[in-house]
Amino acid sequence: MSELKTPQAGDDHDADDDVVALLMRQHGDIRNLFDEVESGSGDERRDAFRRLVRLLAVHETAEEEVVHPYARRALSGGAQVVDDRLAEEKAAKESLATLDDLDTDDPTFMPRFLKLRKDVQEHARAEERYEFIHIRRSTDAVNLAAMAAAVKAAEAIAPTRPHPGVESAAANVVLGPVAAVIDRTRDAVRKALDQDGSS
Repeated sequence: MSELKTPQAGDDHDADDDVVALLMRQHGDIRNLFDEVESGSGDERRDAFRRLVRLLAVHETAEEEVVHPYARRALSGGAQVVDDRLAEEKAAKESLATLDDLDTDDPTFMPRFLKLRKDVQEHARAEERYEFIHIRRSTDAVNLAAMAAAVKAAEAIAPTRPHPGVESAAANVVLGPVAAVIDRTRDAVRKALDQDGSS
C-alpha cells in the first residue's frame, strides 16, 4: 500500500485545494508544536502549549465535521473506522483538558504531556492510514477541494479550547454555548460545501 507523502514547504497551494494535503500539513504542524513544548521552558513552553491546544481543538473539530462524516459514508467499514477515531479523539481531549488546568512548570505536566504526545501521534497515523489514503482514492479533485474549503471554514470558527465529549453534533444538544459553536461550525461547513457545488 502506498504511503501518503508528508507535505513539504511550498506545498501550501496544494493544501488549499486538497483536504488530505491540508490535514497532513496540520499533522506536521502539530508534531512541531509538541517538539516546541517538550524542548521549551518557562514562558516559551507556555506559549507553545497554548498554540498546540488551539491547533488541536480546531483541527479535531474540522475533522469531526467534515472528514469523519465523509469517511463514515464513503469508505468500506467506515463506521467502525470513524468510531475508533472518535474514541481516540475523546481520550486525547480529556488528557488535553487535564493538562490545560496545569501550569507547564508543574512536575506532573511533562509525564502527562509525553503520554498525550504518544496518543496523538498514534491517532494521526491511524487517520492517515485508515481515512486519508482511502479518501484520496475514493473521490476526485473537486470533492477534495470542497472538503478542504469546508475544513478551513470549520477551523475559522471552531472552539479554541478542548471540549471532551463533543466529538459529534448529537453529543452537543444539551451543552449550551458549546452547542452554539458546533452549530456555527456545521453551518459554515455546509455553506462552504454548497458554494463549491457539493453536498
